[in-house]
Amino acid sequence: MEHNFYSDITPEIIKLAKLSEESGIIESDLFTKYEVKRGLRDLNGKGVLAGLTHISDVRAKEIVDGVEVPAHGRLFYRGYDVQDLVNGFTKENRFGFEEITYLLLFSKLPDKQELAGFQQLLGGYRTLPTSFVRDIIMKAPSKDMMNTLARSVLTLYSYDDRADDTSIPNVLRQCLQLISLFPMLSIYGYQAYSHYHDGNSLFIHQPIPELSTAENILHILRPDSAYTPLEAKILDIALVLHMEHGGGNNSSFTTHVVTSSLTDTYSTIAAAIGSLKGPRHGGANIKVVQMFEEMKEVVKDWEDEEEVSCYLKKLLHKEAFDHAGLIYGVGHAIYSKSDPRAVSFKSFVEKLSVEKGLQKEFALYSMVERLAPQIISEERQMYKGVSINVDFYSGFVYHMLGLPMELYTPIFAIARIVGWSAHRLEELANNGKIIRPAYKSVSEDKEYISMNNR
Repeated sequence: MEHNFYSDITPEIIKLAKLSEESGIIESDLFTKYEVKRGLRDLNGKGVLAGLTHISDVRAKEIVDGVEVPAHGRLFYRGYDVQDLVNGFTKENRFGFEEITYLLLFSKLPDKQELAGFQQLLGGYRTLPTSFVRDIIMKAPSKDMMNTLARSVLTLYSYDDRADDTSIPNVLRQCLQLISLFPMLSIYGYQAYSHYHDGNSLFIHQPIPELSTAENILHILRPDSAYTPLEAKILDIALVLHMEHGGGNNSSFTTHVVTSSLTDTYSTIAAAIGSLKGPRHGGANIKVVQMFEEMKEVVKDWEDEEEVSCYLKKLLHKEAFDHAGLIYGVGHAIYSKSDPRAVSFKSFVEKLSVEKGLQKEFALYSMVERLAPQIISEERQMYKGVSINVDFYSGFVYHMLGLPMELYTPIFAIARIVGWSAHRLEELANNGKIIRPAYKSVSEDKEYISMNNR
């Protein structure tokens, strides 16, 4: 009988897995007894302080009469309010991704000459090694684009003569190259899989150095390379809002941990990709879109608040969608009253919905945005309020842009590679100790028993 090496789960494996699971369970009261913060969070959800950073700041509290209370969320990149940054480059009708990349990496906003030189530098790095697409991306394409992206990043190590050099100039060069190449690695990976597994026509568009990152994504992805100015601008804003979110988010913390071992850039960024791939981190916007697709089928009248509320309650009662008891896109580990990224995004989302003729869908999203926090507060006992997060609208935007769902999380990575790069450089610049938190053993000492007596 033939066996599939990758997928067979035999009865023996099931039996051993049960042993593994039972041996891995730790009684919850032990965490309280030894004052261990599960997930590095306090009981109220606040993250345990594990490091210091100049790169960004996530704020969701304010002091009123000497007491810390929830406040509308604010996000700062190198001391600048993200809403001010977005308002600045959109009012001046320019793309922001490259400008904010410069800010996050070098802690200053570039002037016109500095920005032009930086854009030229990134454009020059948008070139893959000879035959890389054919020999690496096209062979054995994966159905998961994040795995494809990680594999491509790890393979680039073999093409770098200074792959293990962890000096700041060399790591900066590597990071800038990866920032430039992520769109190509992600989209080419998707196109290869779509061609070989779905039979779609294969087309490979080379990036255009003069275009912005957002423009190049749409140019490379679409068969006709066509896009509207609004499409490119809103994708650019989405990238900026996803670039960075503090050193404590799972993938950025992973970057710090792995960097502290002094391993190479490619291994570090591949580890961060693996973290972001997890549905608890980077895949939430996919769940939002899928949830709304079912909602649009189940709810007959999208303008009926009572009917929409009934569906949302079914979600919480595990009676709808994936039966997980969650309203996806609502709630955040830090923000309670508002997520500043969602606030910045919403007006642009509305404009795109008008251009696409999807005002009814936008109105449904807006209604859920208003109703969901009320319903959650009525149905659940919470220590803090909830609001929509950036994933709530980002999936809808990607849907309106016609982006395949397989690229939703890679788009996140295309943005977040900037933050990862900044955190890697910061960790190396401080030349700190290897990050090694303590784990307390709660196992009992045992006396060895010889094989004959077992």
